[in-house]
Amino acid sequence: MKLNDLSQAVRALNQEVDRHLGRDHSVAPVCLGKPRIGITVNQTQYGSSLARAYSDAIIRAGGVPFLLPLTDDIDTLLESLQSLDGLLLSGGSDLNPIYLDEDPIRGLGEVDPERDRYELILIRLATRLSMPIFGICRGHQLLGVAYGSTLFQDIVSQYTVEYAIDHSPKIPKTIGAHRLTEVTPRGRLADILGIEEGEDIYVNSLHHQALREVRPPFVEHAMAADGINEAIDAYPELDILAVQWHPEQMVAGGDARQLRLFAHIVERARLYRRARQFHTTELTLDSHTDTPMCFAQDFRLGEYGPTLVDLPKLELGQIDASIMVAYLPQGELSDEAHERAIGYAEAKLTELHRQVGLYPDRACIARSAADVKSAKARGLKAIIPAIENGYALGERLSLLQYYRDRYGIVYVTLCHNGDNAICDSARKSERTHGGLSPFGREVVREMNRLGLMIDLSHTGEETVADVLELSTQPVIASHSSARTLCDHPRNLTDDQIRAIARKGGVVQICLYAGFIHQDDQQASLLDAVEHIEHIIRIAGIEHVGIGSDFDGDGELIGCRSTLDLVRITMELLARGYDEEDLALIWGGNFLRVMEQCQSSAEV
Repeated sequence: MKLNDLSQAVRALNQEVDRHLGRDHSVAPVCLGKPRIGITVNQTQYGSSLARAYSDAIIRAGGVPFLLPLTDDIDTLLESLQSLDGLLLSGGSDLNPIYLDEDPIRGLGEVDPERDRYELILIRLATRLSMPIFGICRGHQLLGVAYGSTLFQDIVSQYTVEYAIDHSPKIPKTIGAHRLTEVTPRGRLADILGIEEGEDIYVNSLHHQALREVRPPFVEHAMAADGINEAIDAYPELDILAVQWHPEQMVAGGDARQLRLFAHIVERARLYRRARQFHTTELTLDSHTDTPMCFAQDFRLGEYGPTLVDLPKLELGQIDASIMVAYLPQGELSDEAHERAIGYAEAKLTELHRQVGLYPDRACIARSAADVKSAKARGLKAIIPAIENGYALGERLSLLQYYRDRYGIVYVTLCHNGDNAICDSARKSERTHGGLSPFGREVVREMNRLGLMIDLSHTGEETVADVLELSTQPVIASHSSARTLCDHPRNLTDDQIRAIARKGGVVQICLYAGFIHQDDQQASLLDAVEHIEHIIRIAGIEHVGIGSDFDGDGELIGCRSTLDLVRITMELLARGYDEEDLALIWGGNFLRVMEQCQSSAEV
């Protein structure tokens, strides 16, 4: 959701929250015990309050409820959320129409501007932390509005249909009052409640506002008989489910089916806690980001900005190491063009060192696996230089050692889109060399001698075969995916993946939509996990990792920046992988190759 799609008030509040996220954030230790669910509260003349049914339902579902203080102090709310595992937005007063860019109508009830601001801040923070969220009644409405959906300020006066039901009937709220219709088959709501296709279930009703037009990332998952929205879901874009009715009251009345909704948020919170605990204790590494491409005069690595990777996102997302590449688009193969490319690569690598040097208490340049592990132990983010496209060498072999010694590069991606002096590419190739050129063969031998990893991402099939035959060391694909699942020439075939594995190397799954799904508009983090599992099946878990390609072309539904990478961990945990497996995927395999290559260096 782009900020410009939101109301002026929501947009301004989100920007205020993001400014606070730009500060140095050390993540609080994960608490042990049952999942902790934060619940938002009402404001009364006597202070904060919450109907007991909410906390009772969380307890019965196996969680521990915590009431979140009603404040608009962003740092306090962030600290509170970092000690929790899930967020429940409770029911309450009407929403202030300022968040709709609307004037109040006559049917508007009592509003609580302080509570609106408090909960909108919590929504922004919780989604930035990738935390699971469950919304009830007002919470359902506010979640929609926070992402640009419109609202009936008053159903009675604004929604006129031939068959209209009473959404605030004088029926006890512990029992069902009206039917749910049009429940999305095989959606999360239907699965959670066990609703068979065509089955009617009854829910209670106690509201006079409702979502009017549901907009992305939300999808409608249930309606009342008169067409009023009753449930929305943002999964897999966001881990948010919300319902219009009050399931906590039905649970209090003995409805075991409605308890499943609270069991769902508790289970999602359990996965979230386990994922966060993993990221706290184990080293995590993203093997390919293009953030140096975004360097401009006003860029600051330590500030929360528009890039998909920066220090605040690495800190809040709990990613310990990021390989940042000096990317070069392929240009002409001439002496003059080569000199320009060399100068461009040097400028990017120099600026990368300068940016990291601005924040010595938060980050460091890492040149080796030992440096990466040391940074983790010291609480620093490891920024690892590399080069994407051997075009940065021109035809000067000596530059490999120069780049390694001066800038600490750990790998070179042999080419990008288009053939260069080293080899043929997977795309925009004229088969200039039929694989590696004679100079390219010298490059492979010299990289082996220097302990630099050879990166096969972007290389053509003949180049892959030549490198695997010639290299004496394991090789990597720093950001590639499986062609069997997405038929793209940039992806690797099963035979290539197996050959890289036999060499002891590793394939790092790229999170670029066009390499993950044939329909790049549908590509999500779930598809990326399918690619990870495919490589595990055909080559073994010791030969796969993650190279996001963030700030290049990497971005998927549900995984749009470094903040979201923990959601891949959650999905792998949900599929039965344990922490030992995750440690291999999240950097163990890649660092093994780095250590082997560097330990074999002759100079």
